[in-house]
Amino acid sequence: MARQNIFDNDIFFDGYSKIRERKNNANELFEKPALFSLLPPLEGKTVIDLGCGYGEHCMEYVRRGAAKVVGIDISEKMLAVAKSENSHPKITYLHMAMEDISSIKERFDMAVSSLAIHYVEDYQTLVHDVHELLKDNGLFVFSQEHPMNTCFSEGDRWTRDENGRKLHANISNYCVEKEWESTWFVDHVKKYHRMFSTILNTLIDSGFMIEKMIEPTTTAEILEAHPEHADLLHKPYFLLVRARKVN
Repeated sequence: MARQNIFDNDIFFDGYSKIRERKNNANELFEKPALFSLLPPLEGKTVIDLGCGYGEHCMEYVRRGAAKVVGIDISEKMLAVAKSENSHPKITYLHMAMEDISSIKERFDMAVSSLAIHYVEDYQTLVHDVHELLKDNGLFVFSQEHPMNTCFSEGDRWTRDENGRKLHANISNYCVEKEWESTWFVDHVKKYHRMFSTILNTLIDSGFMIEKMIEPTTTAEILEAHPEHADLLHKPYFLLVRARKVN
């Protein structure tokens, strides 16, 4: 499988860091609360975080009672921040791509991944490897960019009225599963679009049962404080899934 390590690009890393520092970013307002709402009680549990980034989630799992947390990430820059700012005796950080987790022989009660899976080319193999990492009845909880976002790769994103107000989002090539490149701080950031059914059926075919899904939306209170997130009235930013290993 191809392994993308865009987060070790200096320009990308600096731009991404500045976004995450803003308290009104979509991760803080929508993705993170939804992800944490899917977690079970973690007292005494073992957790692996796939694409752990800065390690903030790893620390949260420890605060919630996890006995052991392993965070993996392909980015040395991300792991340097994690080890500096979010170290703990119960956390181990490994420099590793998600595509290589089959080399880990330990088994975990839960695998979590926050906004990293859409960077992985071979989703089927990844899901299989996660299944093998989990103990019986283990949980896989992850978030990714919503397929309504990853399908769009050309043309105007929005249809607007004569005053520039967004009327609706434009969707193109939803049924074409593909690699596509975007410009986000730098050119040639690779992401992978998969249909909603592919995401779910791959989990089911690999021995998981879907327990819950969330497509976070906004509220009147958030819109009053952060009107820039009115886009969520048209389409979700994120898809979150909680799946349990059943066979």
